[in-house]
Amino acid sequence: MLVHIKDLIEDAQKGGYALGAFNVHNLESILGVAQAAVRAGSPAIIQVSESAIKYMGLKPTTHIVSTVAKNVGGNIPIALHLDHGKSFESVFECIAAGFSSVHIDASAWPLDENIKLTKQVVEVAHTRGVWVQGEVGSIVGGHGERGGKIDIPKADPQEVIEFVLKSGVDTIAAAIGTAHGTFENEDVDLELLKQIKAKVKIPFVLHGGSGISLDKIKQAIKGGVNVINIGTDIKIAFSETLKQTCKDNPGETDPRHLLSPSIKAVEDVVHGKMVLFGSAGRYPSASTGI
Repeated sequence: MLVHIKDLIEDAQKGGYALGAFNVHNLESILGVAQAAVRAGSPAIIQVSESAIKYMGLKPTTHIVSTVAKNVGGNIPIALHLDHGKSFESVFECIAAGFSSVHIDASAWPLDENIKLTKQVVEVAHTRGVWVQGEVGSIVGGHGERGGKIDIPKADPQEVIEFVLKSGVDTIAAAIGTAHGTFENEDVDLELLKQIKAKVKIPFVLHGGSGISLDKIKQAIKGGVNVINIGTDIKIAFSETLKQTCKDNPGETDPRHLLSPSIKAVEDVVHGKMVLFGSAGRYPSASTGI
């Protein structure tokens, strides 16, 4: 069932676990996330980027997620979120379409301009009961990217505090050592996280969760991370499985037969994250087993 993201986050804060926010790109990946949520008995955030919306269309995306949440998810709570909205216009379209949460990412701008644009989004979103995620300190890389070492900047904790106080956001993402993609030198700066959480009481969102060790993820959750974004692991699981399926079945002409293993691959990756994050088993009556 489709619910407001605030309900999921409030429960996660009370339960001491983190929510997975999973990037989807098509019907098959949406199904994979929903099936994992049912299998794990776990709440989930399904999130889409501007490029995913461009590929699927805003209305089809909204309707597909809503339908899958209702008919596949059953009584498992699922929220719909916009990831990395870059402009007021694209964010407003998602607000109007029924998203319960939107991310306005002006982190590449000077702090005062980031605050100004984010505050404008907050003022509009809150009239519709929609939550807003802001970002300080640009999080580098890209979903699906894999490589060696890259330059990973970190946010100034004082700027994060100022941003939250002046913008009025509901959740905050900040650069604390992670990157989109998977890189050798990714990490979570737990001391920086501690400094931010000591002053900023709103939920913290960790972007770039795919390239972080399992132990460091657990430490980050204990340190106050409430939501963890997963995109690269889903892209890799889907695409690598699809390439292998096509290679193993060169004569197959039914797209459903070629795509079904990729749905299962996404399900398995997401299920593993839910267990790691501690969200699995929160809705055991709807689960088929962890």
